[in-house]
Amino acid sequence: MRLGITGHRGLSAAVERLIRDALEAELQKCDMAELCGVSCIADGPDAWFAEAVLARGGRIEVVVPAEQYRDGLPTSHHAAYDTLLERAAETHHTGICESTSQAHMAGSEILVGLIDSLVAVWDGEPARGHGGTADVVGYARRMGVPVRVVWPEGATRS
Repeated sequence: MRLGITGHRGLSAAVERLIRDALEAELQKCDMAELCGVSCIADGPDAWFAEAVLARGGRIEVVVPAEQYRDGLPTSHHAAYDTLLERAAETHHTGICESTSQAHMAGSEILVGLIDSLVAVWDGEPARGHGGTADVVGYARRMGVPVRVVWPEGATRS
């Protein structure tokens, strides 16, 4: 089973706890011996999901949207990003240098092509920019990849 992740970044600490719990609930449905989590390992749900997969004994593959992708992530996330990247069973690249919204969408398209199902930490609202969570959900659905939306009651996004 290859399970991918997409989700909103910049969530509050209170919402983070709700999302982490919801991701754990999703992973409890999986046979961890057979699970490969696929993530772009950005700060937020991407990294939380990858960490949870590894903590439960699964393996991860990482999609790197651009050579400069890490540089565009918060400095506070670099150590976690590096650790997750090192622990990846396989790494996939878009071949794009600059970390733009187009590169992020290209990375998400690669991710969708690698998975059997997508977990989307999504509030159901339209994307706030090209390549946002709603765009990834729409692309997955157009490609026939099942999407499981995770957005706990009471969660909000600023």
